[in-house]
Amino acid sequence: MTRSIRASRGFAILGAVVAVAAVAACSSSASPGQASHGHYGGTLYMLGTGDVDYMDPNVSFYTVGDENLRMWERPLMAYPAVAGKTTTLEPDLAEAAPVVSDNGLEYSFTIRKGVDWNTSPPRQVVAADIVRGLERACNPEKPSAGASEYEGLIVGLTTYCTDFEKVTPTLSAIDSFMKTHSIPGAYVDPSNPLTVVFKLTHPAVYFPAVTAAYSSFLAAPVEYQNYLPASAALAQHTISDGPYEIQSYDPGKSIVYVRNPVWKASTDPISKAYVDKIVVNETISPQTVQEELQANSPTANLYWGDTQVPTADVPQLSASHSPGLVLGPTDGLNPFLIFNFADPNDGGAFKNLQVRQGILDAIDRSALIQDSGGPQLAPSLTQLVPGGVSSSTPITSYSYDPAKAKQLLGGKHLTLKLLYQASDPVQAKIFQTIQYDLSQVGVTVTGLGVPTADIYTKYLLVPSVAKSGVWDMSEDQLFPTWYGPSFEPTWLFAILDTAAEAPDGANLALYSNPTVDKLISEALSATSESALEQLSAQADAIAMSQAVAYPIDSPSFATYYSSRVHNAVFVPSIQAIDPTNVWLSQ
Repeated sequence: MTRSIRASRGFAILGAVVAVAAVAACSSSASPGQASHGHYGGTLYMLGTGDVDYMDPNVSFYTVGDENLRMWERPLMAYPAVAGKTTTLEPDLAEAAPVVSDNGLEYSFTIRKGVDWNTSPPRQVVAADIVRGLERACNPEKPSAGASEYEGLIVGLTTYCTDFEKVTPTLSAIDSFMKTHSIPGAYVDPSNPLTVVFKLTHPAVYFPAVTAAYSSFLAAPVEYQNYLPASAALAQHTISDGPYEIQSYDPGKSIVYVRNPVWKASTDPISKAYVDKIVVNETISPQTVQEELQANSPTANLYWGDTQVPTADVPQLSASHSPGLVLGPTDGLNPFLIFNFADPNDGGAFKNLQVRQGILDAIDRSALIQDSGGPQLAPSLTQLVPGGVSSSTPITSYSYDPAKAKQLLGGKHLTLKLLYQASDPVQAKIFQTIQYDLSQVGVTVTGLGVPTADIYTKYLLVPSVAKSGVWDMSEDQLFPTWYGPSFEPTWLFAILDTAAEAPDGANLALYSNPTVDKLISEALSATSESALEQLSAQADAIAMSQAVAYPIDSPSFATYYSSRVHNAVFVPSIQAIDPTNVWLSQ
């Protein structure tokens, strides 16, 4: 399960003056002989392990969910599956880039005519559907984990979400609240039912990227008011405005997408929808997937979700220049080690700086890099801001030094539980390496391996689980939500800021430091790129000096496609080859 950046409630300074349109320089890879016009027809088979978090377009918030939504929901703005343009925003559901007015405080998006819901009869997607989607993302039953990253940016949204959270999470109470409350900064243009208007609290030139990055801005049909958000019932009654619709969904096992009969190619500049059907099998191990892809099995074409090429296979595939291998840069952290700052175990050991520092000095990063596939696949990272970002500054505070680790630990014999994704072979290997390394300095580590779909929803995004000591350390993953320059403050806010603590944010360690909070706040409101970078680097350095986390690498995403697949373009925002734009040999 890969995770995009999350922050938390009250992020009123998100949009300050960070000049962004879309984050970090992730390049794309395309298949040899990419054709501008492909063949229509056929069934695309995708294999892997792991399910979506929620089959709800306004609540889902991790990368597999983004890949799923690519099939059947259309954002206002999107990243195209075109080599060289995969980090360049283009209009999707919107007919054009937004109209910006009121000195950068107002953004108006007009929806394309002819984009319909696959209802009976079909009906035009309208601006009210966009507003409804944003409203329901704040629901009290299962709010979007990403909502608070932009709440403070839209006039009145923080108040709306705060009030909505207090509502009893029943269908009738949710429906009643949404009928009697509104977001002052998100409304339908009175002169055009296809135009949605967003009023911002301050200028934010990257706002179009926000609408592409967060599923909260996806349209929601009125029929969704008949189901509790993120419910199993809604998962079986999804409505599509994209190129495909969900024919069947068996959680944790399979998803079948078929062509949406009301979709029109003339209204969709992002997806070509060459194949007629997409069949996803979520029960196949990475090794088996790779074997079937290389053998060109008729029922194996692409990897599904965050399942990757087995790390042991990458060097040989790369050396042989295998045409099906794609190494897509991510500019993320995958994995990195976090500590539970609310942990009551061992007398609250992780509140002790020397304990944290001692544990980091006991870990051999070079061994973890090998666990991750070696430096080609997993370039070493010693700081929290990824290496592809301009303000990223290597920090060498923690080199492998068991003797120093023992001294810092002061003879403490700790027993720690390390949480990780059991089905992820890299995370499993890293757990074993950390277990061994720490055993050499008197620390016993036991593994808490959990299903991919559970690690965030049942553990890391549930503060009570951390506070009760269920886990002491965890392997975490984090990737940019959008792409382009100057995303560092939002990245550090998500990981470190007190206001970004789980469950609404990505500060899963429940770390809090007023100095770091202040630096991040100043970086978010900086008026120059150089000031932004300097402040971000300072925050990163302080966090690392306090051993808040242990970065390991900023990996490439290794995926593969069979020889039947053409136009295989890796799109960083979904960390996958875009299924809606590949075509198959006949």
